[in-house]
Amino acid sequence: MVHYQRKYKGSAVLSCFSAALPHRVAGDVVEWVPMAHTRRLVGQSVAARPYILLSCAVSLDGYLDDAGPRRLLLSNAVDLDRVDALRAQCDAILIGANTLRRDNPHLQLRDPARRQARAIRGLPATPLRVTATRSGDLSPHANFFAAAGAAALVYAAHAAADGLRGALGADAIVVDLGAEPAMTAVAADLHARGVQRLLVEGGGRVFTQFLQQGMADELQIAVAPVFVGDTRAPRFVRAGAFPWCPGRRARLLDVAALGDVAVLRYALSDRCAG
Repeated sequence: MVHYQRKYKGSAVLSCFSAALPHRVAGDVVEWVPMAHTRRLVGQSVAARPYILLSCAVSLDGYLDDAGPRRLLLSNAVDLDRVDALRAQCDAILIGANTLRRDNPHLQLRDPARRQARAIRGLPATPLRVTATRSGDLSPHANFFAAAGAAALVYAAHAAADGLRGALGADAIVVDLGAEPAMTAVAADLHARGVQRLLVEGGGRVFTQFLQQGMADELQIAVAPVFVGDTRAPRFVRAGAFPWCPGRRARLLDVAALGDVAVLRYALSDRCAG
């Protein structure tokens, strides 16, 4: 498949994911420029990746979920609407394969008015849905692939890519990222496809990768007034070294009370204007 980016006069910006995916038009289009989808972020500046916003809800003791078979809903209705508004402002939404299997989300916009507003702007009703997998263990019947109004993009390890293409067919575009789909390579490829703003919704392994590699620009974390108290449950991040530490504290931009949920917004890079 040939992927494209557009050249513009002035400062107009647009997102175009590929010749086969929905796109929008803004500003004065000069020409289509074909480009290989194998570009990587390694060695490139932050300008070569999207603006990356991490979003999640956690318990008071830092868990994303409990250890039970059903998803623990930590957000309330007001906070879920806030997340829906965040999604509407982004070009793509990324979740890890484990989150896809565990939660089976649609990743669709809930509010019809937001879907309509995107359509008026020439955008798909729902942002591009993105996941990454090493094993290829993804069900073609998952809501992620069945949701209407948006394209699906799967970044896969080389060993799993061909099998996924056969299993998913026209329901998703599968991109082979070699031995392992590192988030640096995912971000670079999304940027090459025209994604300017990426919303990352988990899970813990994915959050950890973006944070440890200093690839996150903003964090919005909703804290629910409950404890999970089970070490088997998934946490917000895994153990490791992070750029934000006692000697380099993240910048708090805002705290909002949404019913019984507190939403903290942090700037994690200079790209986050506040």
